[in-house]
Amino acid sequence: MKIKYNLLFFVDKEGNRDTGYKPDGKLRLRIRYESGKVDFNVGFRVDLSKWITESQRCKSGTSHGKKKISASEINAEIQRLETVANELFKTYEVEEHVPTINEFRGAFNSTIGKTKIKGIKSAEAEPAQDTFFIRLLEFTREGKQSGWADGTCKKFKAVEKHLRGFDKDLAFDELDESRLMEYVEYLREKGMRNTTIGKQLGILKWFLRWAFKKGYTTNSAFNQFRPKLKSISKKVIFLTWEELTKLREYKIPESKQYLERVRDAFLFQCYTSLRYSDVFNLRRSDINGDRIEVTTVKTDDSLVIELNNFSRAILAKYQDFHFANNKALPVISNQKMNQFLKELAELAGIDEPVRESYYIGGERIDEVTPKYALISTHAGRRTFICNSLAMGIPAQTVMKWTGHSDYSAMRPYIDVADNDRQTAMTAWDKKEETDTAKLLDGLKSLPKDKLAELLKTLEK
Repeated sequence: MKIKYNLLFFVDKEGNRDTGYKPDGKLRLRIRYESGKVDFNVGFRVDLSKWITESQRCKSGTSHGKKKISASEINAEIQRLETVANELFKTYEVEEHVPTINEFRGAFNSTIGKTKIKGIKSAEAEPAQDTFFIRLLEFTREGKQSGWADGTCKKFKAVEKHLRGFDKDLAFDELDESRLMEYVEYLREKGMRNTTIGKQLGILKWFLRWAFKKGYTTNSAFNQFRPKLKSISKKVIFLTWEELTKLREYKIPESKQYLERVRDAFLFQCYTSLRYSDVFNLRRSDINGDRIEVTTVKTDDSLVIELNNFSRAILAKYQDFHFANNKALPVISNQKMNQFLKELAELAGIDEPVRESYYIGGERIDEVTPKYALISTHAGRRTFICNSLAMGIPAQTVMKWTGHSDYSAMRPYIDVADNDRQTAMTAWDKKEETDTAKLLDGLKSLPKDKLAELLKTLEK
């Protein structure tokens, strides 16, 4: 989404044609966009003869007003306000939201450190307000500047959309336990699963903690709000070794060759544990001999992942291709890749029925879905972890490859791997069968007198 806007810094002439104009005037910023226009007083008086209209800056080396403020100081403030305005519009564009005049004015004032600025003129005459959503915008802007991943930004965009749908005039002071419970019911009526509602509340509380710490609200009711939301742990979707082999060896039809590169990128995830974002950003410079050295996009972890025969072969396949930004692999968008992965998995016959259970309110819902419909890029990393653990690779080693810092994050995968314990236990049965067979063969080879002697000894 693109928002068209215009910034204009100008010196507001004071006086009239009869009495004459003053030699200086207040420096103002006027911002026009589709919602209207808003004027801000920049806070300086500027001599008209020392102002350059074309560049919207003061002449270098000049001074202005009774306090003789230098041009460099005034121009620095102009640049700061210009940057703030540009960044605000970028944020609104990402959120695909055109702010009202009051919203923009409040967000702008908040960002530059003023809750009220003299000289405001706007298409709407209402006073500036520090609203709930202005602070939410400020919080998300800070997060983006500190390096939030795209996924986190999208989550906050979704939360804002739900909150606006719930109450477009929401205020901090209203969010007591009763009001928060109404929000939970609102999300429930939209058909959200309990686990999803829990995530929505977690993100909202993150914002409210920030607002409380900043002093924007004294309402801390959210800290004690813990609604009972029945939930069932989400099933870990991954490919077993047999399914992984089936996918790898499946012969893609000539009419669907576009699936080949999708498969290679996904298999590379399955053989390295890399997330989609890290495979997408993988550069040839990240491959050092027989290992990959990357700093992950999501967590900024510095990882060293040794190559195996499978991952090595995929890199070799594309070593003579030239991709944009010196990328190592041809990775398309996550949305398209997920779409094509489901198609590929269905063609390859990965259709085991998968039963998933979840709660909406107090109602338990059970669904059975073919596995191919649940496959996404997330399954690549999970496939690596689950198969590594099933092979007997120590969890500590797997965690060094994946970047997990503690066992709690690995718990779901360890639980899945534990399902293989029964299979592993049959090794004892096989050993017992083998040892018994060997014993019988040994007894058969004994002379009759020696065998009779052995039996007498066992009877004693």
